[in-house]
Amino acid sequence: MDLKLEIAVIPVSDVDRAKEFYERLGFRLDADFRSDKGLRVVQVTPPGSAASVIFGEKLTTAAPGSAQGLHLVTGDIELARKELLERGAEVGELWHDADSIFHWAGEANRVPGPHPEADSYGTFASFADPDGNGWTLQQVVNRAPGR
Repeated sequence: MDLKLEIAVIPVSDVDRAKEFYERLGFRLDADFRSDKGLRVVQVTPPGSAASVIFGEKLTTAAPGSAQGLHLVTGDIELARKELLERGAEVGELWHDADSIFHWAGEANRVPGPHPEADSYGTFASFADPDGNGWTLQQVVNRAPGR
């Protein structure tokens, strides 16, 4: 079986504001379609990603801002954080999880600074879109075997 993650739907309250935010961050605008029945679909793709994000009107019943744990992987988290900050995202400082396995929900187990021993999978930074949908940057320099 060959399956690929193609789309993640995120709930937003203001489609045009979300569209402007993601375009400003450098996400490619792939589509902005409207139907005569009030459906609107906006699709954006993060730089270098094969998977996209869609948001719009009448796409989901989820509350705006309720999407959490969306991950953007980068080989250079400091450079990605710097560029996102320059583009207007409020990206927090680098952090790693105290247990060094992945990371817990919320901020309780976060330790400031990059992971001291791992260049891959252990260092994170976080930001949110204007509705509060939560994004996590994760540094991956060397992928684990099979990934």
